[in-house]
Amino acid sequence: MQVAKIVVIEPFYGGSHKQLLDTIFEGINPAEYDLFTLPAKKWHWRARTSALYFSQIIPLVHEYTILFTCSVLNLAELLGIRSDLVKCKKIVYFHENQLVYPIREIKERDCQYGLNQIMTCLAADEIIFNSYFNRSSFLDNINPILNIQPDLKLKSIREKIEPKCEVIYFPVKFHRMPQQRPPSDERILHLIWPHRWEHDKNPQLLTETLIELNKRQVNFKASILGENFQTIPDCFEDIQAKLGEKLINFGHLDREKYFQTLLTGDIVISTAGHEFYGVSMLEATYCGCMPIAPNKLVYPEIYPKENLYNTSNQLIKMLYNWCRNPELFQRQRDKFFEMFSFEKYSSVQLIPKFYDKFKPLGTK
Repeated sequence: MQVAKIVVIEPFYGGSHKQLLDTIFEGINPAEYDLFTLPAKKWHWRARTSALYFSQIIPLVHEYTILFTCSVLNLAELLGIRSDLVKCKKIVYFHENQLVYPIREIKERDCQYGLNQIMTCLAADEIIFNSYFNRSSFLDNINPILNIQPDLKLKSIREKIEPKCEVIYFPVKFHRMPQQRPPSDERILHLIWPHRWEHDKNPQLLTETLIELNKRQVNFKASILGENFQTIPDCFEDIQAKLGEKLINFGHLDREKYFQTLLTGDIVISTAGHEFYGVSMLEATYCGCMPIAPNKLVYPEIYPKENLYNTSNQLIKMLYNWCRNPELFQRQRDKFFEMFSFEKYSSVQLIPKFYDKFKPLGTK
């Protein structure tokens, strides 16, 4: 009987976190790893207590040599309770970082989540970020976060963490995605927003943009997709009434319907104030949608400057000009896809890099 050598711990098993693990481990014999998870909800409580929970359910008798987890877990706490796991090669994947998470008011900042991630990095052997923006924004903000405390200065923390850090882009299974676009009415552009319905994705800006386009009386269709974990944002409450028949999809779709909708899209929009990679943007782009995103966060790392906007007025102007002149849009979209490459974000290219990580310490 084969004994598992890899312990995989995911405190937030849903969305891109689940997608990453499903993609990595579909090519590994299930007997080689044990997977321990918690549902993807109540994020703050997962960050606070998942180490205690996993310390109780991971078996005390094991032969693990590799521990793979994400930055939601407080790895230092887990190892403090379960010293038997210290001998493992400990790999942490950062989907996001809490050192630059946008907050509505500074008084709301709870530094503990960021401190937990710093402690996790100190306890890890290898740290993988899903983008260079994620890596640099984390490292650059270690000292500012630590310096918030008024009477104690900590030294050389970044210097201890940085040598462990590298970037492996989130692997997207483009080869499993449909790409055949159905015939469309090129006179009416289809705008898609496929993001979580939370404040860090800035649904308010999307709402203002679509309503302004509607006021200017240009033709367009819109799909507001993505997951709604709790309540509907206030700005979405009456958007269906304001856009009327122009809003053709509103809410979460199953996977098959989701990709069918992407294949009918012309433009995929991000209004995010918080984005470290953007799987949904890349998926929509692969399905033929022209990406439009803020000129900040991870987006300049992925998309050319022609696809980025600096202000809300620029976003509205770009969309207005394209909706009014679909022939111009088609030429610009064709030019974009002639130049853009998906290869470095493809699971075919990236999964072998993860497999290399699953070699025990001291091996090559």
